[in-house]
Amino acid sequence: MYNQTNIMADTHTHYRACNLCEAICGLEIQVQEETVLSIKGDQEDPLSRGHICPKAVALKDIYEDPDRLRGPVKRTPDGWQSISWEQAFTEVVEGLQRVRHRHGADAVGVFLGNPNVHNWGSILFGPDFIKSLNTKNRFSATSTDQLPHHLVALLMYGHYLSIPVPDVDRTHFMLILGANPLASNGSLMTAPGMDKRLRGVQARGGKVVVVDPRRTETAAVANEHFFIRPGEDALFLLAMLHTLFDENLVKPGHLSEIADGVGQVATLANAYAPERVEEILGIPASEIRRLTREFAQAPSAVCYGRMGLSTQAFGSICQWLVQLVNFLTGNLDREGGAMLTTPAFDLVGQQAMRGKFGAFGRWKSRVRGLPEFGGELPVAAMAEEILEQGEGQIKSMVTIAGNPVLSIPNGRMLDEALAQLEYMVSIDIYVNETTRHAHIILPPTTGLETSHYDTIFHVLAVRNTAKYSPPLFERTDEQRHDWEIYQELAARMSGKAPRPIPPELVLEKTLAMGPYASQGLDLAALQACPRGIDLGALQPCLPDRLFTPNKRIALVPDLLSNDLARLEEYFAAQSSRGSSLLLIGRRQLRSNNSWMHNSYRLVKGRDRCTLMIHPTDATARNIQDGNLVSVRSRTGTITLKAEVTDTIMPGVVSIPHGWGHDRAGVRLSVASRSAGASINDLTDQLFIDAVSGNAAFSGVPVEVVQS
Repeated sequence: MYNQTNIMADTHTHYRACNLCEAICGLEIQVQEETVLSIKGDQEDPLSRGHICPKAVALKDIYEDPDRLRGPVKRTPDGWQSISWEQAFTEVVEGLQRVRHRHGADAVGVFLGNPNVHNWGSILFGPDFIKSLNTKNRFSATSTDQLPHHLVALLMYGHYLSIPVPDVDRTHFMLILGANPLASNGSLMTAPGMDKRLRGVQARGGKVVVVDPRRTETAAVANEHFFIRPGEDALFLLAMLHTLFDENLVKPGHLSEIADGVGQVATLANAYAPERVEEILGIPASEIRRLTREFAQAPSAVCYGRMGLSTQAFGSICQWLVQLVNFLTGNLDREGGAMLTTPAFDLVGQQAMRGKFGAFGRWKSRVRGLPEFGGELPVAAMAEEILEQGEGQIKSMVTIAGNPVLSIPNGRMLDEALAQLEYMVSIDIYVNETTRHAHIILPPTTGLETSHYDTIFHVLAVRNTAKYSPPLFERTDEQRHDWEIYQELAARMSGKAPRPIPPELVLEKTLAMGPYASQGLDLAALQACPRGIDLGALQPCLPDRLFTPNKRIALVPDLLSNDLARLEEYFAAQSSRGSSLLLIGRRQLRSNNSWMHNSYRLVKGRDRCTLMIHPTDATARNIQDGNLVSVRSRTGTITLKAEVTDTIMPGVVSIPHGWGHDRAGVRLSVASRSAGASINDLTDQLFIDAVSGNAAFSGVPVEVVQS
């Protein structure tokens, strides 16, 4: 909580949802004129129930940040120059069209960063601008994160957003793999206050088990924690499936009549007895069988896997196996299991009505042939598509609310590629490690200056709620909202006159077609309840929310089952492991995206950009706690402090994401003083999940020596 003392009487209270991470916590903000006096959790918010994390204070810091751009700027030989919006729009459109005319539409590339999904202006109106570019070279943070979730949802349930979420508030057994929800407040599971929710599982006699290469904050409060090497989760899950069939624990329940492939799953899992994989996993077969038994026999249970599963070489297989564990134990689409939501802004239902379910593999990247998903190519291909000469080469980039130099694999390679572009435009509020290459930056309003309704994370929330937040501060005449920028650019690129449409109009129309319209839920109702409206617990909704052509669950998609051969090759090769350490990332409560490092409240204190290394590995390399060490991979070398700790398993090291603010030309005064080092100077664009093309950040081999 941020709280300023000596609050004067003439203040007012503003209620809104924090949109800095997936948790969308309800905030109560005390304001005097143009000054934020305090930010604290709203006890009456129906989703967050008073929970707040340190990131919320960044809303004040961003609003007041002198480094934040408030009007368009143009890069010149003499530095950044402020220009008018009219000049900016004119030059941007001319520059993009010039590249298209010379080299073709695909010569323009687009990258969308993570903050886009947190801003409804971007979600609702960004696509129109991107469509106006008519390029197949589209990229986003999706393929550095959750792409395997989307692919599995599309193949099994028929829509890329049909991702079941844990009904954590009613479950009796929660198995967590490769996730740290106490630091993330969920993640593809919008669940603010996970500490209380997990304690609730235990208070009702339930159990929380974590399987992870690190004893995370979540593992520390769990009933049990098992170390596992990155990349081996699929073997653990297959051993669980084997046990379910071997011990007659399969009970799919009410979904058995609408699912195809149970027998195929049994055949596939037959080769992965716990006794066969225990030596590689380092987890005794007896423990795997016991956990499987407890999971299957619990009154309700849910298996949840996140970043550590998705961002590895077998990401798609892992997310598929998670779904199978939940289905075969009868914990899919049931209270306390994995459930689909019924959001008021029914994005899934609306897209399905228009025949938009998601698509995969309609085209491939030019250089390496990586598959498209949902109109986007994997970011692992982005740098090479700029550097590799020939027809279809990217000559111009548009980056939107993203910093891929610090967030995609082999960031140094991308840094070099961006410097060679003919033209670059960024829609962003900072001159950061990526946007410093832009010719023009168009900064939108953000945070407290914008209205907000979360169109994405209500689709993934552990409870159905709805909340509209008006802007706290009105934008100035010199500023533009993101939706105004997108609509202006889209109109000009298409040769049309812009017709501004506020997002509130889209919200009103969508709510009118939503599942709660008959109950009177509309924009006026949301405005009358600024602290949010509780729409109730998750409810079983299958087969009604199935979008496969035959309205049946496809348990064994060929694309996924065929990839088990690659897993078997990995399994066979484990007897010849090298001496390299395996690198994993690290989620931190005070850091979600790289731009949050310009909030002094979020970076103050001890150095958090460290290399976690186990004492055994440190001793073997004569490394002591606090020593500077060099970490080297195929793609680069970085230097940072060692943090010797037994919370990381032997053979594995960990570096947090988003740091590395030491590049020239960056205008992030706070972040530059706590620069850290970028983990993505070590990650490898060639190391991917072969099925989806998602970046494989977990399991990159590295060498560590004293610096």
